[in-house]
Amino acid sequence: MKIAGQVFEKFRADINTDEIIPAVYLDTTSYEELAKHAMEGIDREFANSVSQGDIIVADKNFGCGSSREHAPIAIKACGVSCIIAKSFARIFYRNCLNIGLPIFECGEVDKIKKGDVLEIDFQTGLIKNLSTNETYSTTPFPEFMQKLIEVGGLMEYVRQKNRL
Repeated sequence: MKIAGQVFEKFRADINTDEIIPAVYLDTTSYEELAKHAMEGIDREFANSVSQGDIIVADKNFGCGSSREHAPIAIKACGVSCIIAKSFARIFYRNCLNIGLPIFECGEVDKIKKGDVLEIDFQTGLIKNLSTNETYSTTPFPEFMQKLIEVGGLMEYVRQKNRL
């Protein structure tokens, strides 16, 4: 499985879940409504500017703070195809995989710029920067995790398994 997209934004270290989706929206259950407020704590125009398939790149500890699933849901519902960061908060990492949002840890994110076009190969763990012809390494997803992401997350995976 591969995805490609343009780097919409490159964020600093320690982006917390309150910045990704402010707490005032935690009673919201609509994915569309959450999408309207994604990254609002940092960039009020994010939701209006991001395009389907765009990629977020960030420094270390992306998604720190509370354990709410609202944060990755808001990002995914906006159309972001994946997040690449130096590191992620552990619960945020797990929540992303649970909802089928691919995320990759890569120590070379400093080389990636806003506007670069990237291609990520889930099987090999290679991130190709098509804008600079550079290649960066990340840990590839095991086949099971690729399947989780492909079907849209853990709940959909379980639904499909139970139908068999």
